[in-house]
Amino acid sequence: MFEKYKICDLFSLSRHIVVYPGDCLKLLQRIPDESIQLIVTSPPYNIGKEYEKKLKLEVYLEQQTAVIRECVRALSPHGSICWQVGNYVSNGSIMPLDAVLYPIFTELGLTMRNRIIWHFEHGLHCSKRFSGRYETVIWFTKTNDYVFKLDLVRVPQKYPGKKYFKGPKSGKYSCNPLGKNPGDLWAIPNVKSNHVEKTEHPCQFPVELIERFVLSMTNEDDWVFDPFLGTGTTIVAAIRHNRRGAGAETVPKYVHIAHDRIQQEMAGTLRTRPMHKPVYDPEEAGNKLTIAPWITKQDTAQMTLLE
Repeated sequence: MFEKYKICDLFSLSRHIVVYPGDCLKLLQRIPDESIQLIVTSPPYNIGKEYEKKLKLEVYLEQQTAVIRECVRALSPHGSICWQVGNYVSNGSIMPLDAVLYPIFTELGLTMRNRIIWHFEHGLHCSKRFSGRYETVIWFTKTNDYVFKLDLVRVPQKYPGKKYFKGPKSGKYSCNPLGKNPGDLWAIPNVKSNHVEKTEHPCQFPVELIERFVLSMTNEDDWVFDPFLGTGTTIVAAIRHNRRGAGAETVPKYVHIAHDRIQQEMAGTLRTRPMHKPVYDPEEAGNKLTIAPWITKQDTAQMTLLE
């Protein structure tokens, strides 16, 4: 871990942890060309959260383009950019931000490798459309020679005892003993009120989401950068796996929280949800709240009999 390193506010390749309290474009000016291995972030969605001013979509995209262009300049030829976004909402109409951001990345010469769906169970309840329960991560690389280490992020096999039933491998186990590819649909709980990682920030990354990118797309001692750092989750995930972390944040209270969480991570006291922990199932756990109060005991007995 990085106990002996301090949190700096100005970028230098000799440093290990950088939290810049200001505009990410000013921080990016200090980052040398092609020096960052992984850029992973969740930019403001332009929906009027407390930390953003709602803009016309065209103006918002211009601002995003300026940041993305600088990120591409700073990205290593072997590196990746992962941009996590949701929907822009205006007068009840939604616009998927990954759809309008995609051309910006491709026009800057990047290649899209995956459109990852991040699924979660909690969020706002809509009354005039289906409630949103996913967001997307669009993953781009600068060249075809990019770092990708699948074995470090494999998940448990569904049927580890499955065997080939015919052919030259008949009778042998058919799955990878290290686990299966997690695919492009990731069910990871979002950080809401009862989540162990919850802070004041209304749209906080879960650490395990970023860990999957850090492990699969970087090597130890590589730089991981987040232009919209929030409460420091990206840096937490980076230093947890012996990478260097940098990010920018404009809101002072989030800068303070980021410092505190990073210090806790270095001290080994930060509480986070472990990677690969199964998603909580209230019925399996015997939670009494899964029993509807309007269903009588007789109804329950009949349903059990039918099952």
